[in-house]
Amino acid sequence: MGDALGFLNAAALRVAVHLDIAEHLASGPKTPAELATLSDADPGHLARVLRFLAMRGVFREDERGAYHLTPAAELLRAESPMSVRSMVLLLTDEMYWLPAGRLEETVRAGTTVFNGIFGGPLFDVLARDPSRADIFNTAIADLSVTEQDPIAASYDFPDTGTVVDVGGGPGGLLHAILLRNPGLRGVLFEQESVLAKHRLGDPAIAGRWEPVAGDFFGLIPTGGDIYVLKRVLHDWDDADSLRILKATRQAMADEAKLLIIDAVIPSGNDPHPSKLYDIAMMTNFDGKERTKAEFDALLAAANLRAVRVIPTPGTLSIVEAVPAPPATPSAPEEAVLR
Repeated sequence: MGDALGFLNAAALRVAVHLDIAEHLASGPKTPAELATLSDADPGHLARVLRFLAMRGVFREDERGAYHLTPAAELLRAESPMSVRSMVLLLTDEMYWLPAGRLEETVRAGTTVFNGIFGGPLFDVLARDPSRADIFNTAIADLSVTEQDPIAASYDFPDTGTVVDVGGGPGGLLHAILLRNPGLRGVLFEQESVLAKHRLGDPAIAGRWEPVAGDFFGLIPTGGDIYVLKRVLHDWDDADSLRILKATRQAMADEAKLLIIDAVIPSGNDPHPSKLYDIAMMTNFDGKERTKAEFDALLAAANLRAVRVIPTPGTLSIVEAVPAPPATPSAPEEAVLR
């Protein structure tokens, strides 16, 4: 029964974030009645939600019936260094909630029902809904904060050269790479609206990066020594992912390298976050998380070759790829017969 009602965990978290419960408790413990007054809620119903969340370690009720922040609840605060507030708001938005409720239709049809519910693909919805786009972009950027430095530390970048971050969002990963590698230069390749909100204003990397506006289905900047695709391919099906890889390969010199930074689904039945994320990608994007074999097949179709998979401290791995060597021409049939 617990798994079947698991959606109530997300619903209760959304209530707590929308009512700013963690923010109200930052100044000290408060009763449900006090919190209800501060958040314009019904005290009885709020008390029941808080009791449920306290059972899961989000908030703590004392013997007086007042609630306290816990380490988990601290993460719901906007000013927490590792805040998940924006991620909760995004992942419990109707954009994720409604398609998940119709997962059976997606499985039967082999394509997401998202487009039918919202009138187009997710990224089209974001393009015409600035408020949702802001939630999405903020959440993805906040999530990346927890990943950027460990990823940058997991790969042995060259001493000099240019890193092109393709679809790099506001530039958090590029910032981490440039900070760790002072001899490198960077290019942040993104849509104009995303570049306008870049996070590369650190004086420590001033003059070592440039923004380039564009679309990764089109022309990608040439001249890079390292090309990066972080959390890009998992948003797209195989056909669109191949288009992105082919565009990237076209931009790459034969000596360049490509780093695909995504989850790599392990074999076997053991739990792994990538298996959960894969269902989310199926539900909302027609995207997917991939196994090593699936990455190999995509890369080969784009005239690229995987060299190795490098784990990082988090869920993501780095699939390092290089241009595939040209195929060896087969001997003429007459020569073979001789």
